[in-house]
Amino acid sequence: MKKYKNISILGCGWLGLPLAIDRITKGDHIKGSTTTNSKIETLREKGISPYLLTLGDSSKKEYIDFVSGSEIIIINFPPRRIPNIIEVYQEQIQSILPFISKTQKIIFISSTSVYQNTNGEVSETLLAAPEKESGKAIIAVELLLKKLFEDRLTIIRLSGLIGYDRLPGRFLANKKNVQNGDAPINVIHRDDCIGLINAVIEKDAWGEIINGCSDRHPLRKDFYTLAATKIGLTPPNFITQETIKYKIISNAKSKALLDYAYIHPDPLKLI
Repeated sequence: MKKYKNISILGCGWLGLPLAIDRITKGDHIKGSTTTNSKIETLREKGISPYLLTLGDSSKKEYIDFVSGSEIIIINFPPRRIPNIIEVYQEQIQSILPFISKTQKIIFISSTSVYQNTNGEVSETLLAAPEKESGKAIIAVELLLKKLFEDRLTIIRLSGLIGYDRLPGRFLANKKNVQNGDAPINVIHRDDCIGLINAVIEKDAWGEIINGCSDRHPLRKDFYTLAATKIGLTPPNFITQETIKYKIISNAKSKALLDYAYIHPDPLKLI
């Protein structure tokens, strides 16, 4: 007989809200946070117990109430792109950590931006060396969480997020002299993001780092040209380069460990 779960989702935005709704359909009780007062009623209407939380600014009582009674805490709170992003992101995440108990399990929604370009395939075994400040902020939080929670923590590193209202055709439309056109892309549909999170929960896959990415990696120029054309926008213009920088995110571990079959394995079929 299925044991329904109590789960707190820190960040009920583009991914967190549909994840919460999906878990509720499975019978779970969900607490969800937002930083926007106007979204409180929306969460409540969806069956989510709503909390107005701003990491670093909320009270001790709000943090305690939010995590109390939940078996699983899902941290789905990306860093803001600000000058001191590395320090601020760590401080924000640290503000809630003292209120997580010694028995609660944690899923941290990370990003494959923590990986450096290798011009080859990268897996979870690679020692990540981020090249951008956002990636450096995320890896710093990963290390912080691993030190505190060890085998109670699973990190899911998601590739570029697409699906529903995130139309990739808009990302580069009308742009000129775009670089890395011959580089393979790494993306994942929101359905598969939710599928992976659910698989971690159902399989009790804790103490892991897991990449989330579609099976196939079309060239950047092919993907974004088709995506823009499909929605009637002017495709980007890509320059010819002798040297390109890229990485190919391996999703082999997610399929082997979680027995997960991607719902949307081919990005070209999504546009």
